Amino acid sequence: MAINHNSKKRIFLSPPHIGKEEIRFVHEAFDSNYIAPLGPQVDAFEREFAEKTGIPCTLALSSGTAAIHLALKILGVQSGDEVFASTLTFIGSVSPITFLGAKPVFIDSDQSSWNMNPDLLSEELEACNKRGKLPKAVIPTDLYGQCADYDRIKAVCAPYHIPVIADSAEACGALYKGKSAGTGVKAAVFSFNGNKIITTSGGGMLASDDKALIEQARFLSQQARDPAPHYEHTQIGYNYRMSNILAAIGRGQLRVLDERVRAKRRLFNYYKNALQDIPGIEFMPEAPYGKSNRWLTVILITPEYFGVDRETVRLALEAENIESRPVWKPMHLQPVFRIENLEFGIRKNLKETYPARVIGGEVAEDLFERGLCLPSDTAMTDEDTNRVISAISRCRKRIVRKLF
Repeated sequence: MAINHNSKKRIFLSPPHIGKEEIRFVHEAFDSNYIAPLGPQVDAFEREFAEKTGIPCTLALSSGTAAIHLALKILGVQSGDEVFASTLTFIGSVSPITFLGAKPVFIDSDQSSWNMNPDLLSEELEACNKRGKLPKAVIPTDLYGQCADYDRIKAVCAPYHIPVIADSAEACGALYKGKSAGTGVKAAVFSFNGNKIITTSGGGMLASDDKALIEQARFLSQQARDPAPHYEHTQIGYNYRMSNILAAIGRGQLRVLDERVRAKRRLFNYYKNALQDIPGIEFMPEAPYGKSNRWLTVILITPEYFGVDRETVRLALEAENIESRPVWKPMHLQPVFRIENLEFGIRKNLKETYPARVIGGEVAEDLFERGLCLPSDTAMTDEDTNRVISAISRCRKRIVRKLF
């Protein structure tokens, strides 16, 4: 009989954590016979999300990517425009730029938060202004549940009247200067994908203080159907609305958001207390202006001090049936954004290219090279967490024995 080398229980990176409240709301949706997109659960989810975050106008959508797409379209982003975005992020943050034929410009991270560097942003906007071509929007990502420095980024953008869209997909429940992630910018985007701190299995939310923006997004997200007894369309829209069933799940999840944040932060502290004194291991810092939801616990591994590199540790964890993952590969390193592969929109000339510029990049590259996301399930037991810690620690011990 073949030996099963993965007989130990699988420890996942960030699986859904579902409770009883979600089932109650789903039953309500079934009982009301609203199982298609839209319905009373969607209305209630939008209202309750607005109350929770303090952002007054909300729109429940099929994904966070859809939310970014709608926000950019409403802000007038068109073919040939530039949009600035964090380079250290998930591709869903930047792919909507290309949907509209625009060009992404990637901004490096700073060391203190790992988020968009406001100083680099300022320098590049000044250079763009001198060239006479400013971006149509700036999209900072709230990385791994930590808010970007909204006030500094807005202050940099304000003289040029450039709107800021907060990609808060990973930051639901996080705080910036005591207020919800995504507060105070032109628009904020949240994700409820299955791996997020709260989930609807798949879905997102567009939120803003600007009621007109949200109402226009609502119109476009429902196939841009004009008021008429028949189906009348004067614009092209999208099928982007959230299902009533998924919104029911979201309502139940929203009720435990604070509890999930506490659990994530507790888990981060457990890891940190166990591993922080090991040479060559560092943890993602928390910026002084906010409170991260610690969606994922992320460490940096410096092989010169720890003895092995990040990939060796990842493979060692996988051998123990423990899922971990490198930090996001920077967008400026992604093959799809190489000059020869860029085909945004309809190209008038096959020789025409749209190079994706990067401002800086060294910090994000280093974080990718050394960064590892550890299992961050809010339902993890101490036994599970200790398995992860022991597997990481053993990597260090093995190399010490070889060296001495």
